[in-house]
Amino acid sequence: QYHFRGFQQTTGGSASAGLDYENNGFYLGTWAADVADGIEVDFYGGYGIQLDSGLSLGIGATTYQYTGDFDSAYNEINLSAGFELFSVGYHHGKWDGELGNEAATEGDYSLLTVAIEKNGFTGTFGVYGQDSAGEYFEIAYGTEIAGFEVGVGAIISGSDLDDDEALYFSLSKSFAL
Repeated sequence: QYHFRGFQQTTGGSASAGLDYENNGFYLGTWAADVADGIEVDFYGGYGIQLDSGLSLGIGATTYQYTGDFDSAYNEINLSAGFELFSVGYHHGKWDGELGNEAATEGDYSLLTVAIEKNGFTGTFGVYGQDSAGEYFEIAYGTEIAGFEVGVGAIISGSDLDDDEALYFSLSKSFAL
């Protein structure tokens, strides 16, 4: 299953692919995945910096677009900061609304995440705000085996989201062009 920020996107497996460009802290990219009814296509860009003190800062923008009848678009601004094991992220966005009733259902959302990462283990807690409500917790482990990135994780979504638990496995391969 494909889960994103505590929300289940598919009931079965999902395949995805992406392409990123980075240069001196600036980045641009696109990513696509199959979802329940169609394809999700994301476009993103931004700037990140790592200071000599170890503090990292980032700012970016992401748009999530969908084909088929899965969902309407989400557009957001992303802010992040990190130091050593800890990081925080703030995402502020606008949802175009429920398909067929966009004008009456469009809304704003925010998401605050707090994460800790060490030796391949990551724990993330996220809380939604504004027109959205809910929270989720995700714990994961990832490592490289024979040139592939492999991972396992668990997601627990609060009752305002999916009120669901999921265990997932991932397999990916990154390469430079």
